Amino acid sequence: MNKPLHELSVAEAGAAMRDGSLTSQELTAHTLERIAAVDPLIDSLVSVTAERAVADAERADEELRRGVDRGPLHGIPYTLKDIIDSVGVETTSNSRLMLGHFPERDAFVEERLREGGAVLVGKANLAEFAFGGPGFDLPTPPARNPWNPEHFTGGSSAGSGACVGAGLVRVSIGSDTGGSIRSPAANCGTVGLKPTYGLVSRRGVYPLSYSLDHVGPLAWNVRDAALALNVIAGHDPLDPGSVRRPREDYTLDLDKGVEGLRIGYARAFFADSKGVSPEVLETVDAAAARLTSLGAVVEEVALPDFELMKACGRVILQAEAYTIHERDLRERPRDYGRYTYQRLAGGAALTAADYIQATRVRHELTRQLNDGPLGRYDALITTVALSAPAPFTDFPQDWPPPSLAVAVQTAPFNVTGHPALVVPAGFSRDGLPFGLQIVGRHFDERKLLRIGQAFESVAGVTDRRPALGTEAVAV
Repeated sequence: MNKPLHELSVAEAGAAMRDGSLTSQELTAHTLERIAAVDPLIDSLVSVTAERAVADAERADEELRRGVDRGPLHGIPYTLKDIIDSVGVETTSNSRLMLGHFPERDAFVEERLREGGAVLVGKANLAEFAFGGPGFDLPTPPARNPWNPEHFTGGSSAGSGACVGAGLVRVSIGSDTGGSIRSPAANCGTVGLKPTYGLVSRRGVYPLSYSLDHVGPLAWNVRDAALALNVIAGHDPLDPGSVRRPREDYTLDLDKGVEGLRIGYARAFFADSKGVSPEVLETVDAAAARLTSLGAVVEEVALPDFELMKACGRVILQAEAYTIHERDLRERPRDYGRYTYQRLAGGAALTAADYIQATRVRHELTRQLNDGPLGRYDALITTVALSAPAPFTDFPQDWPPPSLAVAVQTAPFNVTGHPALVVPAGFSRDGLPFGLQIVGRHFDERKLLRIGQAFESVAGVTDRRPALGTEAVAV
């Protein structure tokens, strides 16, 4: 095998397990050794489930020997964001309020992963309750960017981005309420997929906003994200937002290319924003040119007003998050981290009229996007962030930090529920990653992944991995 084990994709590792040249036990042992060597540098994990991982890997190998193949993640190590329930594993949401919480039932996605034979190796770090900031007053300190540990990973699936970016695992399952999969993916040089609202059940995932929360994978590359989606997508009657749809294989169209597809380039959505980095403009312009060179028709398009979309999402998020946390905010305020409390408490000032007006605006914005640019184009491209990942020194003790520290353009597509894929697109002059955001029609993940795969194949970015400045990486 030419590659180190931690550089194998899901597809490569899976093929090696099935031809007998690799076992899940070997891959899992290597993963646990690498976690021990690397994770102290980046704090990507809240906990490591070594004993369970060893048992899961033994079972996966034994089943493959008997001819039982549970699917693309059979025998593959993964992590879960630590708001996703797993029976017998402490699930803390990185909050003092949840220490000692051991779920009695798996989340839907964890049920799917167990049924698919995957190997849980740990719970990934996050902003408290998926809503804080890089707070240093939490049970686990903030995850650090594997490309430069002095810089932010993005939030809130910070540990998922960091552990995939550092090559600890190939797949981590995160959540996204305003960009919490896509921001860490872009900042850590990984692929991140926010599926269409309702495609992946949120049951067993600690809620932040009932109508904005999405669950999806962060992965080594586009194919790995598609394979992970194959496992975790599906209808769940116990999630009121879950949609009943036929099962799909999201890898089917990956290699079809983009020739003849029409892609709208939402350049004005970010190019006119205050503080946008010239490097970001150059990177996304180059991505549009690459897609054109592959045969796509790429044209600039206008989207609904970004500030209106962001404000609409903020009202809905603040109102729903406050509803979820109201009792604890009143009875246990000092158990929250400083950032989290400040963000959540603002919801108390919102009225029912504010929330209702925001939901009315939301329906109109979704209609405008569906009837407008997504009615004429197969997908849209735009940036994820306005600048490179910020250093931790840019974050003060109190919320909010300076706007450019967290200037991302992801929340509008939580408001509208459209699927959005982030693919690594380039690097800043300081060696920090940038991501391209690709937005598709509702439930058109196959086309979204097809475009991402085509771009990935010519961008020359995905296989570049951080050195982390230590020989310990090469375990």
